[in-house]
Amino acid sequence: MNDSHRRRSSAATCLAVTAALLAAGCGGKESGSSTQTSLKGAPVKVMVWNPEDTQGSAQPGVRLTAQAYEKWINANGGIKGGPLKVLTCNEKNDPDEAEKCAQQAVADKVVAVVGSYSLAGDRYMPILQKAGIPYLGGTGVSAAEFSNPLSFPVNGGTPAVFAAHGRQLVQEGCKKIAGVRYDLAAAAIVSQFLTLGATSAGGAVPKDIKVPLTATDLAPQVAAATKGTDCVSVILGTASGLFVKSYVQSGAKTKLGSVVGNLTPQLAAGTGGSSGPLEGAAITGYYPPASDPAWKDFLAAAKGDKDIDTTNGANETTWVAFKVFTEAAKQLSTISAKALVQELNTTSGIDTGGLTPALTWNASTALPIKGLDRIHNTTATELTIRNGQIEWAKAGSTFVDVRKVLTATPAG
Repeated sequence: MNDSHRRRSSAATCLAVTAALLAAGCGGKESGSSTQTSLKGAPVKVMVWNPEDTQGSAQPGVRLTAQAYEKWINANGGIKGGPLKVLTCNEKNDPDEAEKCAQQAVADKVVAVVGSYSLAGDRYMPILQKAGIPYLGGTGVSAAEFSNPLSFPVNGGTPAVFAAHGRQLVQEGCKKIAGVRYDLAAAAIVSQFLTLGATSAGGAVPKDIKVPLTATDLAPQVAAATKGTDCVSVILGTASGLFVKSYVQSGAKTKLGSVVGNLTPQLAAGTGGSSGPLEGAAITGYYPPASDPAWKDFLAAAKGDKDIDTTNGANETTWVAFKVFTEAAKQLSTISAKALVQELNTTSGIDTGGLTPALTWNASTALPIKGLDRIHNTTATELTIRNGQIEWAKAGSTFVDVRKVLTATPAG
């Protein structure tokens, strides 16, 4: 029992690994400030930052989504009659650059940093906290996002999605599971939450298969993962394709699954589509699939921009965060960082139009785990790949809440 408690309490120190696991990286353009409309009210300034033109997990879609939201909301009345002005900053996967972005946010007197993506929360959150600027809806890849009082996550990050994934696999009939992840100390946290979810649903402890960072042929890992198992969770981010390639070559038939951002529609299309190995894969996400009507505004705003992947979890989180910001700002007589923090901390529930349950950040809804107490939304979605696309796993599906899974104390 004590070991389990220590494991969950220390989890927040290892969450950065999910940058490679929860979203697909690709190249992008340099960030900058986007254009404004002719709305009459005072501009409402916010900032978004993300890594671009860099090694590692580049996320240009985060900036592009923020700019698409800016254009869309300004074409639909802005924020209380004033235009939303989105300032952008390229943090380049560099903690020093992330710190500079935070300093720029303070200098520019933004109301909030919204829908951003960065691993360097320990560097930028103290700067924002000192200035009283809220960090709304980060992508859940930095430990500070789950502990700093000025952070307002819109999803449950690594703890919720991997616990829900283990639970989903078992409920779909997986009796013996293998989880394939990078051979990094930080990546062990992924295995721990996967185990927590699987065992809470009555399943066995998943086999933990480690992949060297430099590996290019994953045949040994495929062999180890598929031996004596009936399901494999592929948790390798953009390198998941390497695993699937070796899996196909091996002739294995073990069912595959993962959290959103690993086994993607693009990967499914490149491996046979509806007749390929990813058809029927168990996918666990934060939000409804992109085909759900709740995303209609995002799809409309992104229409015609081939660089915005509306199925990318980081991009979806950015859209949700901006929607939350808009709804909260509408309640304020004067829009300021201080007033926004007060509104977010006391709201009885912000409606995101079905993209999440109603969101709150008051003390009564906090996850009661040290280091994870800024997590309030502990839900996830159970999805699948059907006809090469990510869809609800079952008709009539909705959000599943894993709060009890995360807070349960095992017997013994």
